[in-house]
Amino acid sequence: MTTEGEAPSRIADASLAAALFSVDPSGLGGVTLRAGHGPLRDQWIAAVKAMLPEGAPVVRLPFNISDDRLEGGVDLAASLASGRLCKQASVLEGIDGGVALLPMAERLETGLAARLAAVMDHAASRADARPAFGLIALDEGLAPEEQPPTTLLDRLALRVDLHGDFDRTDKITPLPRADIAAARDRLAHVAEPEDALVTAVCEVALAFGVSSLRSVIFTLKVARAHAALAGRSLLGQADLAAAARLVLAPRATQAPVAPEAEQAPPDPPPPDSPPPDASADDSASPEDQPPLDDPETLSQEEAAEILVAALRALLPELDAPAPRRRPARMRQGEAGGSGGGAPTLSMRRGRPIAARAGPLNSGARLDLVATLRAAAPWQKLRAAPGGEARLAIRKDDIRLRRFVRRAELTTVFVVDASGSTAFQRLAEAKGAVEQLLARAYVSRARVALIAFHHKGAGVLLPPTRSLTRAKRFLADLPGGGGTPLSLAMDASLSLALSERAKQRTPMLVFLTDGRANIDGRGEAGRGQAEADALTAARKVGAAGVRTLFIDTSLRARPDADRFARAMGGAYAFLPLVESRAVAELVTREGGRALGG
Repeated sequence: MTTEGEAPSRIADASLAAALFSVDPSGLGGVTLRAGHGPLRDQWIAAVKAMLPEGAPVVRLPFNISDDRLEGGVDLAASLASGRLCKQASVLEGIDGGVALLPMAERLETGLAARLAAVMDHAASRADARPAFGLIALDEGLAPEEQPPTTLLDRLALRVDLHGDFDRTDKITPLPRADIAAARDRLAHVAEPEDALVTAVCEVALAFGVSSLRSVIFTLKVARAHAALAGRSLLGQADLAAAARLVLAPRATQAPVAPEAEQAPPDPPPPDSPPPDASADDSASPEDQPPLDDPETLSQEEAAEILVAALRALLPELDAPAPRRRPARMRQGEAGGSGGGAPTLSMRRGRPIAARAGPLNSGARLDLVATLRAAAPWQKLRAAPGGEARLAIRKDDIRLRRFVRRAELTTVFVVDASGSTAFQRLAEAKGAVEQLLARAYVSRARVALIAFHHKGAGVLLPPTRSLTRAKRFLADLPGGGGTPLSLAMDASLSLALSERAKQRTPMLVFLTDGRANIDGRGEAGRGQAEADALTAARKVGAAGVRTLFIDTSLRARPDADRFARAMGGAYAFLPLVESRAVAELVTREGGRALGG
């Protein structure tokens, strides 16, 4: 049996994935289509539409779809008019038997992903009248950590990656709709996999670091869909190889561990036992025995060999065991300096979530629609006999608006632009700013820069997330003159408090040798300048602003450490200022500032 060979091209597998998904959209859960806007993505979606049954709906879900629209809610107007609870249909009820498109899946909130996953689980089990549909998650992320939530990824069988270089002649070609319809009819008659085949898939999945049971189930489902598409009623070598490429390969995290030693040979038979009669076991002639590659005769070992060979052809780089990768969402949280903090509830601003009952205090906001929904079913019971018809709302009906927001970090670099080493400090600070902004796409983190020299301190770069804007603002950097450290602390505290008022988490990063020689009035004098700087540092500490004081002098100075302690911040001695080292320090401290 031939199990080795070149793997099909990426474009061929992308076309195959579209066909298999069209055969069984709800059974396979869906597809993660990782691609930016472009002709290939449009062709792939158009191919799926062309292969679905005539009239099958393809609906684009809003990125911030509410719970009521997702799962159905209360029809407020009908409920108030009739005095009884009337429900409105969910947007998914119009997709029954079709496909839902989810744009920007890499930015999907974990809460919405969990609710969408619950709806898909109900639809897959058919435990109630929930609609059955397939989901295409459009993943437009560029960096590896920009991925949809794991909760959703685990429920989508196929993953198609159209990033990278493709020839202009590469196209996604749909199969005839009649062929897909015939495969859909044959799917129910494809034999269920034998226990040996299920065991082989489980063992290979674990060997390649795929621990999700859903991945095993999807591998078998994709193999059955592939067999139906090929007109077979039994699973064969090609079906297993295709399922391994499309389901297991994108999820593999390690290579199988080689056995330490070969199995010991079996014990020899007892001396007094007669030798086995070869003719008794080989009573059937070679012509009567089925061929080795017949689907019905695949053993557990042969099936495992097919799966491993298919994965090895696609994953040659996995030549040694590797630790399991952490979920993408956890990796985002680790990037403290450029990463967002955990979502927090708010009563005033943020992304709206489901309303909850509670007292209408001064800081709360009434959710009028939710309150009316809660009161609507009770209006007939609350109406006074023969009285005037009017709306009766009680304390228990009050619903309050709630919001969830992700903590955003604003890193303010306060750079000493005085003295002979000013240009080096400013250049490295500029490099650190650009590195942090390059990481800040997903987390929406901001970076600002204040430079101080001569007799003042000024904001060179207002808080921004734009790398292009930062480069424009930092094109011309000042330098030279005295060191008004106290004025720099006052200016940075003012900017930090302004960011805090905007519900952001500020962090101040000072790059200086700590030698203050210009006081708070802009006059020269080392003694008064140091006293004013210490007073300003205590103001920063009293405000509770997170700080990182990086000492850039050739020898660690006690003044710098004293200023850091007065601000209640961290101190780091970095005589050779390097942008990468500064960025790493800021990243670590930023994670602590956000509670990471």
